[in-house]
Amino acid sequence: MNRDRAAALGREPHGSSDDPDLLDFSANTNPEVPDGVERVYRAAFETARTYPPEPPAAFRAAAADYVGCEPEHVVPTPGGLAATRTAIALAVDPGDTALLPAPSFGEYGREVRLRGGEPSFVDAEDILDADPRGHALAVVCTPNNPTGTGYDREALLAFAERCRAADTALLVDEAFLGFTERESLAGTDGVVVARALTKLFGLPGIRAGFAVATGDLGAALRGARRAWNVSAPALATGEYCLRQREFVRETRDRVRRERERIRSALGERYDVAPSDAPFLLVDVGDRDVDRVVERARDRGVAVRDARTFRGLDSHVRVAVRRPAENDRLLAALGVDGKGGGETEDGSRGDDADV
Repeated sequence: MNRDRAAALGREPHGSSDDPDLLDFSANTNPEVPDGVERVYRAAFETARTYPPEPPAAFRAAAADYVGCEPEHVVPTPGGLAATRTAIALAVDPGDTALLPAPSFGEYGREVRLRGGEPSFVDAEDILDADPRGHALAVVCTPNNPTGTGYDREALLAFAERCRAADTALLVDEAFLGFTERESLAGTDGVVVARALTKLFGLPGIRAGFAVATGDLGAALRGARRAWNVSAPALATGEYCLRQREFVRETRDRVRRERERIRSALGERYDVAPSDAPFLLVDVGDRDVDRVVERARDRGVAVRDARTFRGLDSHVRVAVRRPAENDRLLAALGVDGKGGGETEDGSRGDDADV
């Protein structure tokens, strides 16, 4: 990594509000956590007084069982972004190009630039039809952030095959895949899968995740991983969460129901993209995005200004939370969640507000 290049790159904007007076719909984390997770985290204090096991076999076994791969192909990381960074660092050299979706997670482009590479952006809806030849790396985010697009597995596998033929590494970011019934690409030759516990299990501060890769890619990821790179409490908590199948099922059901309810209500006055993710991308049309964000904040709700994503200029992104919380979101955006009509304050008719 070049020092001057790193110093010149700014930070990518992200969602999340630390204002305790706001209900946060700007970040895409589950508002629920598995029962018993705090007990597991606290119990791990004693194990934190010694170095974590190397390799962390129990965590790898739980992760492998969760995504359906062999434990030796799992590379534990402190969050999904760490898995993404390592994969990009191993694939991209100075002067290389990387095929990236847009709009999508901004860290992909930042990591490519940190390595001296150049992003080659393709519309996220068309990424699986792009030609990977000549690129060191291709990236797919499924479901895509912020559009919510979930890609067909057979189309993903066909794209992975074309990447292998082109000698192009493929990184598939599955940070939100756990919210769906879709099968992981973990264990597919030539593919690095990045997973995070941040989103589905509502634990962004734990910093636990993993990568999965086979063959030379897997060997490189294992070799690049620093010893003790994930803390003992994070490993214990992650192992526990990855085995909570009923929690995952209940979360998927709630998100599916509430996402469609929110989309239907917001669709009365906004253009809302279909989504397979725990969030929705909302086109506010000719309304002022700053005003939409400000008015939601005035009503106690934080939404994500999605103009920070490449190619978006009239959008906000909203997470899917619990039913009563989602009612507050809808009211803050000027609709009634029960029927899509105006809120009690009559704000539906005032486009200057929202």
